Amino acid sequence: MGKTNTANLAPQEAKVKNWIIGISIAIPLAVAVLLFMPTKITSLGGWVYFLPHLNAIINSAASVALILALVFIKQKKYNLHGATMTVAFVLGAIFLVSYVIYHGAADSTPFGGEGAIRIVYYFLLITHILFAAVALFPILFAYYYGYTNQRDKHRKVVKYAYPIWLYVSITGVIVYLMIAPYYTQTF
Repeated sequence: MGKTNTANLAPQEAKVKNWIIGISIAIPLAVAVLLFMPTKITSLGGWVYFLPHLNAIINSAASVALILALVFIKQKKYNLHGATMTVAFVLGAIFLVSYVIYHGAADSTPFGGEGAIRIVYYFLLITHILFAAVALFPILFAYYYGYTNQRDKHRKVVKYAYPIWLYVSITGVIVYLMIAPYYTQTF
């Protein structure tokens, strides 16, 4: 993989930055609207109640891809690193679509645990939500810089993007496992 000519990227990069900023703002806002909208889209049917289970599988696979990507970059296997990051990126996109569909169609499930586990659950949930709300911004920049082979910029952004993304992926699975016993709808 050769060095990318950044002079050729300058006009394109300004457009990409604007798209990344727009997407990084629009998606969390859309998710917030879906979570708090008073009436859900019930016409989708009962199949949507399978989506939290699917989302946990997607998040688990994304977490594995992220960890493998770290192993590959440490081994200087750049092509495998890029491939596993692309897998994680695609899984993240699929997850986001599934998450939006579910929360547009179903009410959130309340956590039924009591005592100390409740504190642990809400700590994980709140930190998961906060990091998820800001994760897209550094993730999209990291992916763009990696894709365009701008390694210096990629390394700088990845210092923030990677741990946030991994934390969100892993805590998403943990939160799912903690709340799964309280799902009332079946698929």
